[in-house]
Amino acid sequence: MKHRIIRLLAVLWLAALLRLTVFRNGCFRHGLFSGRIEWDAFAYYAKLIRIAYWRYFTYLFVGNLVWFMPVGVLVRIRAAGSAGRETRPLRKNADKHCLSVRAALWGFLLSLGIETMQFVLGSGVSELDDLILNTTGAVLGYTLACLWYKISKKSEIPY
Repeated sequence: MKHRIIRLLAVLWLAALLRLTVFRNGCFRHGLFSGRIEWDAFAYYAKLIRIAYWRYFTYLFVGNLVWFMPVGVLVRIRAAGSAGRETRPLRKNADKHCLSVRAALWGFLLSLGIETMQFVLGSGVSELDDLILNTTGAVLGYTLACLWYKISKKSEIPY
């Protein structure tokens, strides 16, 4: 039952993410391949800092991190098994490193897919900094899930 709830939450999160980033209102109005690619990483963020538009800067920067944290959490949950406990013990460094790389890879691939769809559907600006921040968010989510697992294991609180 618990794994079904996790799957449902993951599907709902992905649907919300795609609605927010790709399938916006009017995303099909401009025609295919009408998107724009911004290769200058963090140029828009620098502009927002220069004009002191902190609210929008925070919304974009933190949003790009937070929206991809579930990727890392899901990688950690998958490693722990559907019951929320270790089904096989993680080797000290090798498996943890492998899982953090896996979280980064999944975050990068999902972000790349979203950026590609934005370009193809003309629903947004495809930016290099989004790839960087989204991937970082996935790794951050994995790291926080590992910390939560350690804390809950020490205090005997099941998650």
